[in-house]
Amino acid sequence: MTLRHLITLAALLFPLAVSAHDFTENQRVPPVGIADKGELLLDNGNFSYRPWNSAQLAGKVRVIQHIAGRSSAKEENAALIEAIKSAQLPHDRYQTTTIVNTDDAIMGTGMFVRSSIEGSKKQYPWSQFIVDSQGVAKQKWQLKSGGSAIVVLDNSGRVQFVKDGPLSGPEVQQVMTLLRKLLH
Repeated sequence: MTLRHLITLAALLFPLAVSAHDFTENQRVPPVGIADKGELLLDNGNFSYRPWNSAQLAGKVRVIQHIAGRSSAKEENAALIEAIKSAQLPHDRYQTTTIVNTDDAIMGTGMFVRSSIEGSKKQYPWSQFIVDSQGVAKQKWQLKSGGSAIVVLDNSGRVQFVKDGPLSGPEVQQVMTLLRKLLH
């Protein structure tokens, strides 16, 4: 194969690599269940876990933030999370669901990652935090390692926006405009 053929082949495959996630607009997310750890619950100051399944996502407009258990991944889409906090969206119709892939954490930091998730649950008890200790969602949804993905769902649980990677400023605004539209 000549160099020109290789370059042409790479150019054809590049778009597939960029959007490798397994989400389809106006469809539900591919089903995933997380039994090891799962949803972090807070009841009277005590933490516990229960199995979580993506079938539970319908009923509210939501942003799913799937992040690797690393501070760098948390920072990738921090601007969107700050915009959501500032917007004070109605908790009865909106929820942020953060899925933390602790299987994709820096060796030896798991305890710190879980402590950070628990601190966030205390601060934002209306938000949903899912601990995925085996990377099930990342594998099922074909997401990149080490980063952050954002998925916006309407109240029937159908995908309205998705990006695997950091959102640009205009994309943050696009998501906020979409959330306001979906909530009215």
